[in-house]
Amino acid sequence: MKAIVMTGANKPWEVQEVPTPAAEPGQVLVKVHASGMCYTDVWATQGAGGDIYPQTPGHEVVGEIVEVGAGVHGREIGDRVGTTWVQQACGRCDYCRQYLPLTGQTAMNCPTARTTGFAAQGGHAEYIAIAAEGTVLLPDGLDYVDAAPMMCAGYTTWSGIRDANLQPGERIAVIGIGGLGHVAIQLAKASGFETVAITHSPDKHDLTKELGADHVVSNGQELADLGGADVLLVTTNAFDAAEEAMVGLRPSGRVVLSGLDFTQPFEISSEGVPFHMMRQQVIGSTHGGQHYLSEVLDLAGKGRVKPIAETFTLDQAKEAFGRLSTGKMRFRGVFTPQKA
Repeated sequence: MKAIVMTGANKPWEVQEVPTPAAEPGQVLVKVHASGMCYTDVWATQGAGGDIYPQTPGHEVVGEIVEVGAGVHGREIGDRVGTTWVQQACGRCDYCRQYLPLTGQTAMNCPTARTTGFAAQGGHAEYIAIAAEGTVLLPDGLDYVDAAPMMCAGYTTWSGIRDANLQPGERIAVIGIGGLGHVAIQLAKASGFETVAITHSPDKHDLTKELGADHVVSNGQELADLGGADVLLVTTNAFDAAEEAMVGLRPSGRVVLSGLDFTQPFEISSEGVPFHMMRQQVIGSTHGGQHYLSEVLDLAGKGRVKPIAETFTLDQAKEAFGRLSTGKMRFRGVFTPQKA
């Protein structure tokens, strides 16, 4: 099969012909119809995931089951499925032995989890073998290109909204209107909350309104002038902008960190009224369990959220990576490995 391969730290992606995997016991073989690009793909290429090379990246994977391995129940040939960053927990570590992954908590906290595009082959390929327990069924009628970003961008931002524990009448502000943020605005509005978009890009103001934002501001002071927000959902790795936006966080407000940055810490300013006297919280949030994923897929299947995506063939790997790594890909990039 054809696959994109990371051959080493900071080396260009290569498109190679590699052996098509088989469905081992407990696995399904999926013909990939769409595989979304995440900035984590860039970090993996730069070595943030360790020496995992050679490896195929991609953890927003959707497609059709074409083979079912021994011992698999609940999945059949022809099923439309997706998988995420973490397919499977180890079942043996202290975290797993508390049965936490089975009680709605994320398998991501298992230290030796089967991770898509890291410990196991990713989705930027024509086929992928996936642990059957790490797959979810896609809603009927949900387009593959729309479904792929839900496996991470949608899953991540919806988990952040759920972890924020928003109450009726509260206001949420989303900072970072990119691959995650443009989805987060739609999800917040679909949930019935007054939604504010924070962006330094004037050309995104009209678009964020179209996506559902009730208000658009450029910074934390403008948010404060608007009356503030109860939740600040950080979907960017530009933590300096997120720290400044806290000026507009109300008392008892929550900062939810959904963006990821390996290079700089998130810091709380000591200026003004002290953070603890405002009774504010910082919440780390990531993929929160498949019950959250099922919820966001349901919203996508009903048309309440739709990602803005650029599509690429596998042969356009270098072009796609260049756009992603330099920030020129404004929202989401999706590989479509199968010929139309």
